[in-house]
Amino acid sequence: MKIGRVDTLHCDGGWRPWTFVRVETTDGLVGWGECSDNRNPLGIAGCVRDFEHLLIGEDARAIELRYWDLLRHSRQNLGGVSHKAIAGIELALWDIKAKALGVPVYELFGGPLRDRMRLYWSHCGTTRVRRGDLLGTPPLRGLDDIANLGREVVKRGFTALKTNIVIPGNPATVYFPGFAAGMNTTDGVVSAEILRAIEQLIGTFRDAVGPDLGICLDLNYNFKTDGVMRIAKTLEPYRLQWLEYDTWDPQALLQIKQSTTLPIASLESLVTTRQYRPFLELHATDVAIVDVPWNGFNQSLKIASMADAYEINVAPHNYYSHLADLHAAHFCAALPNVRIMEIDIDDVPWKRDLVTKPPVIENGHLIIPTAPGWGADIDEAVLREHPWPRRDGSSSRAPI
Repeated sequence: MKIGRVDTLHCDGGWRPWTFVRVETTDGLVGWGECSDNRNPLGIAGCVRDFEHLLIGEDARAIELRYWDLLRHSRQNLGGVSHKAIAGIELALWDIKAKALGVPVYELFGGPLRDRMRLYWSHCGTTRVRRGDLLGTPPLRGLDDIANLGREVVKRGFTALKTNIVIPGNPATVYFPGFAAGMNTTDGVVSAEILRAIEQLIGTFRDAVGPDLGICLDLNYNFKTDGVMRIAKTLEPYRLQWLEYDTWDPQALLQIKQSTTLPIASLESLVTTRQYRPFLELHATDVAIVDVPWNGFNQSLKIASMADAYEINVAPHNYYSHLADLHAAHFCAALPNVRIMEIDIDDVPWKRDLVTKPPVIENGHLIIPTAPGWGADIDEAVLREHPWPRRDGSSSRAPI
């Protein structure tokens, strides 16, 4: 079973592109992998093309060998775009191998530990602020609208949500230093105004959803260590599922974790066990977030197994198309130490049409697919209907 063709395809995801690797064997099998990154999609596509000479004519079943061939070729610029390209290729090869054997991908890793996975509604409110015009969702003009959104989450059966620093108004905004008008700063300082806005947002959500629903706040890389500790201390009364924060400094993350009673989640931007190791050795986070489209499937499982050795749970970083939702579902099915799975609920209307069999969500849980491979393919006709860049030449990219 030889690799005959490797292509990278982009689809318009409304406010970001989705990036897919399509691998076809010489005997006609097709595998799909997602490696979306709204910051450097063209870079990923170019990197996949740079790898073609290591793939064409080679055995599609020898996935670990293909992975290390690609890694050796790019080890002087490890991570970032090159590793995401490797991940997309590797994910497509697992799809091919599982389809050839007539089994789901997780069966190649010992079979499923669960038949459904609890979800949290990600970017809750964030997406409505940014692209409510495209989604047709209610505006978030005041705290009453935030409360209504929280009640909608409960009504639709979800038991957890994650938001960013949404500031209701007319228009509402999302606080991202360097992106929000009038807030362009890289100092990472938490002002009294922002601290008050965060407390109002999370307090409103908590009052609306009750004491048991999990609430997460994602701070990304937007504050320095001191600012994150101040935010954590302010939010302790609201019993978050976790406070999420990204940093490249293991000691700084440990300092934050030790300063608060809130659980800390982090590490979504890291790739390979080597980058995760110093954080895990310090027990610097309560939940290790792992991005399957950026790490590939086997490396993601290795990272999760390493986390398990340190008694740390994992959660997939997953805010992409439904193909990535399926990657994450197989990841969750194959592991014992998964906390919860991320998913974007507010999204473009063609998201479901883009895959041949969309994931099934029941009562806030995703049903683990049972069909061969990932359980669905990309519908190339739908992808062609929504090209990226768009036919008018535009290409919208959000900062998250």
